[in-house]
Amino acid sequence: MAKKPQTSSRIADNKKAAYNYFFEERYEAGVVLQGWEVKALREGKVQLTDGYVVIRDGELFLFGCQINPLKTASTHVNPDAVRTKKLLMHKEEIRRLIGKVEQKGYTLIALNLHWKEGKVKCEVALAKGKAEHDKRDTIKDREGKREVERAMKVHHR
Repeated sequence: MAKKPQTSSRIADNKKAAYNYFFEERYEAGVVLQGWEVKALREGKVQLTDGYVVIRDGELFLFGCQINPLKTASTHVNPDAVRTKKLLMHKEEIRRLIGKVEQKGYTLIALNLHWKEGKVKCEVALAKGKAEHDKRDTIKDREGKREVERAMKVHHR
């Protein structure tokens, strides 16, 4: 039996998250989606830059994830690009997260959307916001790494 070629399981990344937050713990949650959203995800029509997670009544909800509908969306479906999506996790994990989020300075951030066994999953991180000087350190480290890579690239020629 022929195997399918391995496609990238990543759908979207929240690149701003690592710049703005320190990650304490990471979790994987299922995402409740409508049919047109799954089709749009397969086409890569998603933006997760401002994605964050809110806990309401013991349930997790993803805000700020924009899934743009395809032009070929069905006429009987009313697509809403910024619809709030429900996240699925075990109750005990949610209870643990509630305790952590109630502590000062912690928040839940959506890091990425990816495929796992044919289902869409969202990687959620328990995060603490960075101060301005921490962000400057991040920029300085990134610039330093670039300089080293450039020097190595020139040296290898």
